[in-house]
Amino acid sequence: MTDDALPACPACGSEFTYAMGDLMVCPECAHEWSPAEAEAAASELAAADEVRDANGNPLTDGDDVIVVKDLPVKGAPKPIKSGTKVRGIRLVPADNRVGGHDLDCKVDGFGAMQLKSSLVRKA
Repeated sequence: MTDDALPACPACGSEFTYAMGDLMVCPECAHEWSPAEAEAAASELAAADEVRDANGNPLTDGDDVIVVKDLPVKGAPKPIKSGTKVRGIRLVPADNRVGGHDLDCKVDGFGAMQLKSSLVRKA
């Protein structure tokens, strides 16, 4: 490995890492890690960030979904009925999710809101 190809320290972000055998070492915080394990953890994190519907299908921005169960809406006189089609969803980044709501959308008759992906299926 050349010095340009060495990754930054995952613990403190230092650029001054070096290789010691099979491990990477950070001289600033003394953190040691295996690049193979770091890549595996990063791929697991990416898989965990993937949003899936109630049937396990992956969702992407712009997908159309169908609500699978009646959803009560605070302040609304009626719930969102099962079978309601929601067009053009947007995925919420993992660091901006509140209460497990991972979809931004506009529901006809209710306006803009956030939904949980476990309550919808891909249309």
